[in-house]
Amino acid sequence: MTGMKRVVCAAIALASAASTPAGAQGALNLYCSVQVEWCQAIATNFQRDTGIRVSMTQRGSGENLAAIRAEAQNPRADVWFGGTGDPHLAAAEENLTQDYESPNSAQLQPWALTQWRQSNRRAVGVYAGAIGFGFNTELLGRKNIASPRCWADLVDPRFKGEVQLANPNSSGTSYVIIATLVQLMGEDQAFTYLRQLHPNVNAYARAGTGPIKAVARGETAVSLSFVHDAVVERNAGFPVDYATPCEGTGFEIGSMSILRGARNLAQARRFYDWALTADVQRLGYDVGRQLQTPSNRATPLPPNAPDLTRIKLIDYDFARYGRSAERRRLIERWDRDVGSLPR
Repeated sequence: MTGMKRVVCAAIALASAASTPAGAQGALNLYCSVQVEWCQAIATNFQRDTGIRVSMTQRGSGENLAAIRAEAQNPRADVWFGGTGDPHLAAAEENLTQDYESPNSAQLQPWALTQWRQSNRRAVGVYAGAIGFGFNTELLGRKNIASPRCWADLVDPRFKGEVQLANPNSSGTSYVIIATLVQLMGEDQAFTYLRQLHPNVNAYARAGTGPIKAVARGETAVSLSFVHDAVVERNAGFPVDYATPCEGTGFEIGSMSILRGARNLAQARRFYDWALTADVQRLGYDVGRQLQTPSNRATPLPPNAPDLTRIKLIDYDFARYGRSAERRRLIERWDRDVGSLPR
């Protein structure tokens, strides 16, 4: 599947997948912001388990937030699954989502429930993952370039034209990177850093997974990505490795929300409860070999997944950087200070 198809729209009608007549159980419209294979597995398995007919659209979290805002007066989706937590918090603040407490909440990790409380019970954590550097070991070896270990390394001239990251206007991953740097360095220094990094960037991809896939294909040497995505590519046989920044790094709490005005509220709540169960949270690994840390405490950490307890994580301020005004302000500053720079 091409990157454009992966990011822009993967609308899938799954009426034939259920063994039970779907019409008897109703329908669910799902916006999904994880990898397309995982989205497809969630939609197919939920329909099979419940007989509820699922229509799924897969896009990056920034694009799904934009769609939800545009459709606020006439919501086209019932549930938004996955994607970085900051846009889910922004949607909660803008009253685009609604509160719900699942009977399965008691099974969740503390960080998942912190997300839920900070969003006024409107967004719950379903997985977590840390930001880091992915790199193509063969490409760096051929060019005799030492791999990056710290944020400071990436602005070194040896990486001129060798780095790729996503555009924060469409990618929640990229926004987490910006918010991480602001919290590590202070805002002005963070944007100075991003301007210094710009000559080393060969492209700002549309989706957050785009850069690590470009690393795997040998199209770029280094990506700024979630490190679990780097392990996915390495497990697939590509010459990919990763590092987490020596200065510290930020992380995401991938989230789930029920949209305000959902037309299929009963089905949305049923999906929400289903998605928080231990068996369902294994789907990301079982189907797509995804390696995020699950939020259900009974779901084991997938094999070879990065262990967040061994990574130097900053005390990421989800409440502040999830506010829609703060998110909008930082992205607008990125557009002015970095996105407008000549290439």
